[in-house]
Amino acid sequence: MTPNGQHVQELARSWVEQDPDPETASELSGLISRAETGDGESQAVILSKFGARLAFGTAGIRGPLGAGPTAMNRVVVSQTTAGLAQFLLGRRKRSSDSLRVVVGYDARKNSAVFARDTAEVLAGHGIEVLLTPHEVPTPVVAFAVLHLSCDAGVMITASHNPPQDNGYKVYFGGVDEGSQIIPPIDAGIESAITTVAATLSFDDIPRSNALVSSSPADLVGNYISRTIETLGSIGAPNSSPIVVYTPLHGVGGETFLDAVEQAGFPPLHIVEEQFEPDPDFPTVAFPNPEEPGALDLSFAKAQAVDADLIIAHDPDADRLAVAVPDSTASQGFRALTGNQVGAILGWYLAERAHLSGSSGSLANSLVSSPVLGKIAQHFGLDHEETLTGFKYVSRVENLIFGFEEALGYLVTPDVVRDKDGISAGLLVMSLANSLMEHGKTLVDYLREVEEQVGAFASGQVTVRLEQGVAGSTVTNAMRTRSLAAIGSRSVVQVDDFLMGVGQYPAEDILRYYLDDRTRVIVRPSGTEPKVKVYIDTEGTTSAEAQSRLTEVESDINELVSSL
Repeated sequence: MTPNGQHVQELARSWVEQDPDPETASELSGLISRAETGDGESQAVILSKFGARLAFGTAGIRGPLGAGPTAMNRVVVSQTTAGLAQFLLGRRKRSSDSLRVVVGYDARKNSAVFARDTAEVLAGHGIEVLLTPHEVPTPVVAFAVLHLSCDAGVMITASHNPPQDNGYKVYFGGVDEGSQIIPPIDAGIESAITTVAATLSFDDIPRSNALVSSSPADLVGNYISRTIETLGSIGAPNSSPIVVYTPLHGVGGETFLDAVEQAGFPPLHIVEEQFEPDPDFPTVAFPNPEEPGALDLSFAKAQAVDADLIIAHDPDADRLAVAVPDSTASQGFRALTGNQVGAILGWYLAERAHLSGSSGSLANSLVSSPVLGKIAQHFGLDHEETLTGFKYVSRVENLIFGFEEALGYLVTPDVVRDKDGISAGLLVMSLANSLMEHGKTLVDYLREVEEQVGAFASGQVTVRLEQGVAGSTVTNAMRTRSLAAIGSRSVVQVDDFLMGVGQYPAEDILRYYLDDRTRVIVRPSGTEPKVKVYIDTEGTTSAEAQSRLTEVESDINELVSSL
C-alpha cells in the first residue's frame, strides 16, 4: 500500500470513530476491512471518499448520501453548520447582537436528521433557531427568512437531484433580503468549514436544544395568504380549465392544494401515484420534471380526464413545469419549455405593470432565452441578464419578474426572493382561466407574444461526464479549438467569461453568437458531472426558429463528439 493510501486509510478510521450514523459507519468499516486485505477496489473507493470534500459554494453543498467528507452525512452537515455559525457570529456588528436562523427540510432520506443536527449545532453556538416541525417546500423557508426577520435560513434539500442525493442550501437575511448567498460569502463560509473539519471531531462540535423552537404554526398559511394577496385577483371565473397536478413525490402537494383552494380555484385532478412524498421516487427514473418520462403519469391522467392543463412541481416545489394538449404528440400533451413559460409569465406581468403605470425590471439568467429582454423593451421596462442562478436573478433591483430556463420563476419578489413553483403555478392557472373565458389557451397567448417580439426556439445538449470528471475539460477543449464556425454557421462573436465579460465575475462559460443571430452558451453544471449547451434561435415564424434549432443541435452533437 502506498504512503498516500495509508494516510487515507488513517483518515477513514478516524472518521469511523466519530461517525454517529450506524449505517455510514458500517459502510466505511466494511470498506476499511476489505482494503486492509489488499482489495484494490475498496482501496480506490476509500481514496475517492477522502481525497477531497464537498465544497461549499453558492448553492451550499449537495451530493450523494454516504460516508466520508465527499458525501452528505451527519458529520459533514455538522461541520458545515459549525462553519456557518462561526461565519454568522463573525459578521455581527456587535458581539451582543442576537442571531436567528430558520431551518427547514424536505422528505428526502435523512433530511429530518440533518435538519435537527443543523438546528442543534447553530443553537450550540448561541444562535436562536426556528425549526420547521415537518417537511416544507423550499419557497416557504425562503419566505420565512424575509418575513420572520431571520439572519439566515437553511433548507435541507437536493431539489431535483437523483434519489441518493441530499443537500444544504443557505439564504441570508438583512441586506440580502432572503436571497441565496453569493460570492464572496460562500468562500468565507467554506474557509470556516475547513477550519472546523481540521480541528473538531463530531463530538467536539458544540450543540444544544436550548435555543431551538418550532417555527410559527401559521408559517405556511402566512406564506400562502401573502402569495395570493401579492398575485392579486386570481379567482376562478365562470369556466375553469381542467387541471392535472403532480408534486412528483415531493413536498409541494399539500401546500399547493391549500393555495389552490384559498385562491378560489376548483379542485385539481391529482396524480395519486406521485402525491405522497417518497424519497425513493419510485415512478420516475429521475425526479426532475424536465427529464423525459417524468410527466408520463401526468399525461395519462390528463388524457383520462380530458384536461386542459398540467401543473407539475419538482420535489422541493421551487420549480414549475407546465404541459398543454397537443394532438401531434404521442401522448396527447407536451411540456412547454422553461423559456416558453418565462415568455408567457414575463409578458403578462410586464403588461400588468405597464397598464398600472409601474416601473421596474425584468430579469433572467444569461443562459435563458433573450425573449424577456425584447418583452421589457416592448413595454419600456428595464431588463437585466445575470449569471446563472436565482441567487443573482433575485437580487436585481426593482424586480417585477425573474426567470431561468430550468423551470425557475419568481413572480412574487416581495414575498420570496427565490424561484417559487407554487406562486408561479397559481399565476399560470389564473392566466389559463382568464384566457378560457375568451376562448383562448396558453399556446394562443404565447403565439400572440411572438407576434409582438418575434418567434424563438430554445434547446439544450447535455454532455454527461463520468463521476469526478470536471466540466472544464469540455470548455477548455473548445477554447483550444478556437471555433470559427459551428456547422455551416459562422461564429461572429465569442465571449469567454473566464477572461472577463462586462460586469460579470469570472466564470467558466463560453458564449458564441452565430451569423443568423443564433446564440450558443456552454456551461459546466455546478451540482452534477455534466456540461450543458444552451441554444437559442430566432425566426420570422416558430417553424423557422425550430428548424434552425434542430440543425444547430445536430451540429453541437457532432462538435462535442469530436472533442
